[in-house]
Amino acid sequence: MTQWQWLIRLITRRMWFRAALMCGFGGALALAGALVGHTISYHFAATVGSKSVDSILTMLASSMLAVTTFSLTAMVSAYSGATSTITPRAVQLLIDDSTAQNALATFLGSFLFAIVGIVALSTGLYGETGRVILFFGTILVILFIVVTLLRWIEHIARFGRMSDTIDRVERAAMAAVDTMAVPILLDGAAPAVGGDGRTGVAATTMARVTHVDVARLGEIAAALAADIHVVALPGTLVEPGRAMALVAGTVDDAAINQVRQAFTLAHHRAFDHDPRFGLVVLSEIASRALSPAVNDPGTAIAVIETGSRVLLRLLDHCAAEADPLPARVHVPPVLLADLLEDWSRPIARDGATLVEVDIRLQKALGALARHAPAARRVIAREAEDALVRARAALVHDGDCALVDRAHCEAFAG
Repeated sequence: MTQWQWLIRLITRRMWFRAALMCGFGGALALAGALVGHTISYHFAATVGSKSVDSILTMLASSMLAVTTFSLTAMVSAYSGATSTITPRAVQLLIDDSTAQNALATFLGSFLFAIVGIVALSTGLYGETGRVILFFGTILVILFIVVTLLRWIEHIARFGRMSDTIDRVERAAMAAVDTMAVPILLDGAAPAVGGDGRTGVAATTMARVTHVDVARLGEIAAALAADIHVVALPGTLVEPGRAMALVAGTVDDAAINQVRQAFTLAHHRAFDHDPRFGLVVLSEIASRALSPAVNDPGTAIAVIETGSRVLLRLLDHCAAEADPLPARVHVPPVLLADLLEDWSRPIARDGATLVEVDIRLQKALGALARHAPAARRVIAREAEDALVRARAALVHDGDCALVDRAHCEAFAG
């Protein structure tokens, strides 16, 4: 995905974008009667009859304003609830929800349609034949509102709930995995990229990398006839003293600026190209559920199962199935050890006193180890860490024995 495509995706996700499109459509539909009304015969207009369109538009304007206000209130309440009870990092997924945005855009566009129609009627812009176009347009808008309301009523019943938010994080993490063009390093450390004979390209501020335009880097590398090594993957915190990329040889400031512009930086991490962030958010949900104030081990167990599915997709990920990297652009692999640490360690720490959480975590890690024997050593290390934490926190010998048995069964042989 190029940088322009990434920026367009970000813009189309903004709540105002769909609302602006629907408002423009509503205004154009309301004015269509004045433009094409002359094509309708006067006899047909008299037969159809559209005298009641004034009162219909008045009711539509007042009701859509109330429905829009109610929808905004419900959405803000869902955002506030997710921030206080789930995790603030998941709120962006609720804000980007297409169903909620479509509902709000439909109600706001219908309100603008009614207002423009009422104003145009009061100025006598339509005439008898133009009122027919407005009448049929009003019927079309009402049908569209009914369909949107039915979808919104069904959607709002679960919008922002715990299970709904966990599912959203899972889908975002899965989508990030599917778009990865780099391999997963199951064991060991990533090969070091030496800085000798290479020019480092650093950021001008402290921020998070949200997107890397590897296609643009390939064009720059071809023009320079030099290899470019990406150091900072999406999700990495960069700073002025830390290189985001290394360019073979010595290059001028213009080339350095071109390479720097291929990296999109933001103050906050994004889910799209950063599956590690999805696992971090899942662990935050589990940690909050395991806090003494909440005490909800069921949510933690649901997060363990969700994270296991994401990690299974990661273990099965084949970088060759994604878009190939340019010949002279080198991207480091994603370390499975880092992903496991971000996901399992907070759960093992905060859920160490709950035997059901400890057992479920051992079973999940054992399933991952059986699925990917090449990663068994790394996964077993995290399971051992969780086991040590559980032994230190559990006060009942029977609970300790249950966790020990779960660990032995998960990593038998």
